[in-house]
Amino acid sequence: MKKGFFLCILLFCSLVSFQQVNSTYNLMPVPRELKSHGGRCAIDERFRISVSGNPDPRLYAEASRFVRRMGEKTGIFLDKQGYVTADDRNPAATVAITVKRPGKLELNENESYSIEINDRQALVIAETDLGAIHALETLMQLVSNDEQGYYFPGLTIHDEPRFAWRGLLLDVALHFFPVNSVKRTLDGMAAVKMNVLHLHLCNDQGFRVESKVFPQLQKTASDGIFYTQEDIREIIRYAGQRGIRIVPEFVVPAHTTAILTAFPELASVKRKYTLQRYFGVFDPVLDVTDPKVYAFLDKLFTEMAGLFPDAYFHIGGDENTGKDWENTPHIKAYMKEHGLKAYMDLQTDFNRRILPILKKNGKTMMGWDEVLQPGVPKDIVIESWRGKEAYYESVKRGYRAILSNGYYIDLIQPTDFHYLNDPAPAEAMLSPEELKNILGGEATMWSEMVTPETVDSRIWPRTAAIAERLWSSGDIRDVPDMYRRLDIASLELETLGLTHMTYREAMLRRLANSYDTKALKVLVDVIEPLKIYERNQGDTMYTVFSPFTKLADVTGPDQPLPRSFCNLVDEFLKNPNPAQEKKINDQLTKWKENHDRFLQTLRNSPVLKEAEILSQNLSALASSGLEAMAFIHQHKSAGNSWLAEQMEILEKSKQQGGRCELQVIEPIGKLVKIASGSGKANVGSQDMLTAR
Repeated sequence: MKKGFFLCILLFCSLVSFQQVNSTYNLMPVPRELKSHGGRCAIDERFRISVSGNPDPRLYAEASRFVRRMGEKTGIFLDKQGYVTADDRNPAATVAITVKRPGKLELNENESYSIEINDRQALVIAETDLGAIHALETLMQLVSNDEQGYYFPGLTIHDEPRFAWRGLLLDVALHFFPVNSVKRTLDGMAAVKMNVLHLHLCNDQGFRVESKVFPQLQKTASDGIFYTQEDIREIIRYAGQRGIRIVPEFVVPAHTTAILTAFPELASVKRKYTLQRYFGVFDPVLDVTDPKVYAFLDKLFTEMAGLFPDAYFHIGGDENTGKDWENTPHIKAYMKEHGLKAYMDLQTDFNRRILPILKKNGKTMMGWDEVLQPGVPKDIVIESWRGKEAYYESVKRGYRAILSNGYYIDLIQPTDFHYLNDPAPAEAMLSPEELKNILGGEATMWSEMVTPETVDSRIWPRTAAIAERLWSSGDIRDVPDMYRRLDIASLELETLGLTHMTYREAMLRRLANSYDTKALKVLVDVIEPLKIYERNQGDTMYTVFSPFTKLADVTGPDQPLPRSFCNLVDEFLKNPNPAQEKKINDQLTKWKENHDRFLQTLRNSPVLKEAEILSQNLSALASSGLEAMAFIHQHKSAGNSWLAEQMEILEKSKQQGGRCELQVIEPIGKLVKIASGSGKANVGSQDMLTAR
């Protein structure tokens, strides 16, 4: 008992020590083991990289890219090593990499690495070049500086991922993203050690890949917006150099309006089909009782299997309403003849019939959790999006599974919500064998509400926190430190060309119809788009042709200012001081006075009329906060009648405008309740609050 107790204490102290060491660095994701031993390795014009062992040639390309990025980050002329080649094998180089063997772009490949930094150099050892590529990203994040210049801090790292599948779904069907946009996304993924890009390539709104077997698909089912096969090969090459796999998704049997636009004879209900311009769930579905459907899919999937080399092939399988099957006599007759009681039984029958097509092409089938039905073969991988129940059920029943539920970044939820969502939480009480069935997770960027101009702001930087959840130990859960490191990671991501921060200024100028965007920015900084699926509701529904340049597009998820203001108010109510009081009052005054300036902006830009209610409510809300701060400052209770008036203002401030909502209602509400005497806080002494 005593031995166990002391082991627990030792483990706890080790964890605390590790977290304290990690908090002095800005690494994301957090490595498995990190020890600081002092010292520093200088980064100067003598910087060189060497590679020894037996790597894949992609490591030379990535090492060369690392040198260029290092020069851009430090401003040091590192032009004496233009490219890293097989001839660069000097063991005394600043960064000396040793790789045992080429890595394979496949599930469960070894991605581990070790880094030892001493006063002379950084030594990298990896089983495969994939691990070495990850090590280079860690070194890039470790670049430090002081008055003496740039350096790597002296430390030892042993690192490997917790999960083998660390993915991002990019939906290029609902809104199309050009090749350069995809490449930017891949650069961001590599920076945070993600290794799977799942491309959702067709839906009711379009089929986005050139087919040489069925050219009618891109001719009539894409609006002329699609990737050529050469584009796909370039994306795969670019991803492969960064150690990232490309997994394609061709969704069947539902969400197939685009396919049926080109081939209406494959539909369950014979009608004229045109590309769907709205977003949602629709009834058109393939006639899975017709042999022609399987002949078509055999040829199409065989062609696409040859284009995409990865072993995994996603067939969707989601959101089939079943209406076009249930209302079609010959399909109902087929179901009766084959003993299929419900339309999902028919879909399971369909899945079993297309599985051999993929198997003969060397592919493992993947599908959304709707495919998890009785009788589905165990070699199908389940991607769970509707909830944790189906996810846990799948791994308990012996299916390999990927979690996407809780990682839907298109729903505008805060980073900490995604960060604390774990694919294998302890409370699930899964056995060791069941845990082996968990492959990992995927962030999902569905594109109903995004365009190439705004997509980076929806993916980044939040996805870096999801990447950490999928790479790092499950006990790394310090939310404040996550946000601290995320802010720094966001700057690093921007250096890669990602536009998650820079897009806003141009959009603000467009909305304001002016170079003067100050008043609009004050408002935009404290609002967020409506969350979950609320934005695409109401009298005006979005289509593929809608403008995505309005208020809900220029703002984004998990705004830093509301979060920092909320933290400031919480800290003030716990341990108040004059500096905090002044910050709160200054911020509230800025919000209160902004409405008059916003009205000046509105006169020049009618498109901002939808934001007027938000600006007006922000001003009224800030006035309530200032009155509350005055009562708190004087140690007076405002009373119930004042509270009733302020609660009415708080409630009115929940109104949405431009499909956005204010994000500072909660902290101001806390101040109001404290001022009225209905809340509890340690507001300190009168002398302390009046000292300025």
